[in-house]
Amino acid sequence: MKQGTPSTLTDIAAAGRRAEHHAPFIRAAVPTDSWNLAVEHLAEGRLTLLDLWGEAGAVHIALLDEEAGEAAVASLECPDGRYPSVGRRHPPAIRLERAAADLFGLVPQDTPDPRAWLDHGQWGFVHPLGTRMPAAASPYHFLPAEGGSLHQIAVGPVHAGIIEPGHFRFTASGETIVRLEERLGYTHKGIEGLMAGAGIDRAAGLAGRTSGDSTVAYAFAFARAAEAALGIAVPPRAAWLRALMAELERLANHLGDIGAVCNDAAFPLMLAHCGVLRERVLRASDAAFGHRLMRDRIVPGGTAADLAEDGAAAIRALLANIRARFPALVRLYDNTASLQDRTVGTGRLSTALARQYGAGGYVGRASGRRFDARRAFACPPYDELAFDVPVLAEGDVNARVWIRIREVEQSLSLIEQILRGLPAGPVRADVTASDGPREGAATREGVATREGMAIVEGFRGDVLVWLRIAATGLVERCRLRDPSWFQWPLLEAAIEGNIVADFPLCNKSFNCSYSGCDL
Repeated sequence: MKQGTPSTLTDIAAAGRRAEHHAPFIRAAVPTDSWNLAVEHLAEGRLTLLDLWGEAGAVHIALLDEEAGEAAVASLECPDGRYPSVGRRHPPAIRLERAAADLFGLVPQDTPDPRAWLDHGQWGFVHPLGTRMPAAASPYHFLPAEGGSLHQIAVGPVHAGIIEPGHFRFTASGETIVRLEERLGYTHKGIEGLMAGAGIDRAAGLAGRTSGDSTVAYAFAFARAAEAALGIAVPPRAAWLRALMAELERLANHLGDIGAVCNDAAFPLMLAHCGVLRERVLRASDAAFGHRLMRDRIVPGGTAADLAEDGAAAIRALLANIRARFPALVRLYDNTASLQDRTVGTGRLSTALARQYGAGGYVGRASGRRFDARRAFACPPYDELAFDVPVLAEGDVNARVWIRIREVEQSLSLIEQILRGLPAGPVRADVTASDGPREGAATREGVATREGMAIVEGFRGDVLVWLRIAATGLVERCRLRDPSWFQWPLLEAAIEGNIVADFPLCNKSFNCSYSGCDL
């Protein structure tokens, strides 16, 4: 947060005790009154919730002042394991509170929803990252719906093909959906527990496996958080290569999604053509960086590999191919009446809900929320590149497709600019603390711990990573927040009033991550 900037965030942090080594944003341990003030600002729309997470004896909220373009973290000590619920006044926090309760045993007082989220009663104990206690499975009760002639449809958690597991409970009146409730947690992998005590490089690898289709975005965010904590400057060439990988990942996923949405609207021709283009992006990524998904290529300090000798030529050929073929696909989508009949007006998400939940990516921008971390928290080279942030107001499936189309066009332009401006030089700076429990950069200055936070724009929206590094150079606590935490509840809202047969179409237009929310 900029020093001296008057904002609601300043008021909240001023009453607390600032963490001395938390970069680049302020983190303050606040009293209960300031915590409640933050909740009030969230409830009244003056602030946006970026994340809520816990640890033993404390709970944290990351807050965004969109008007001022500032972010900060407020921390509340809760030695008795209880704290005033944020979700009681601000519903976007509810699932985050449920996850913190499952992992740490932190109890949000007066919460509207005390049910478990990640814990399905199969661990044999509760609170794995807090005080472990034996526990047995208990039944899970879905929320009720009232009205005549209602029936329920249970879908999942096992789905066809390679779709990740998740349970969807529909309450319908005939074919019209009255309520949808999701239950996730089936892909919980204990990634935050695995982070604790890991070296920086090991933790970076785990971060990149949070959600496989966003491996670049997560590695990017983790690396920037670690670099902020340790005060490491990344070589300019590495910064530009990171952006190149991020845009290639965005390009591949948007192309895949456009085809998949059309396929769920019974138009598989678009899936076939978009699938060919996505495959070519993956092959070019492999030629450029040695891995189709570019996994483990972004690391703290820079990148693990330079652009291959023939990598730039492969990417330029890719761009030429997409520019030649993609406009015809856009016209095909726009001029197919049967396809438009399925996508236009279906699954509308209101602007008010998108803003309340801080929806990022194509979900938020298709409903009028103009937020992009590349613009709001511009890091090199995005602060030097020219690009637009497309925004629509309709909030339906069609709008979410068009946002993807426009973002494909912007990514093509960004990739061309990056290749033209790519500077020479090294691709990685030394990260002393990554070697493990020995004296290193963090201890030489006599600092017990260092903390960093980063917000990076993934293809779904903003990915947040908060990191605490101990004096040993090992990770003490790491929080990874996927944009889907705020998008899954919005899918429940958008599907109400639509027919059951349109759920796959609406679901794919959101394309939320299961794994990213299951940690």
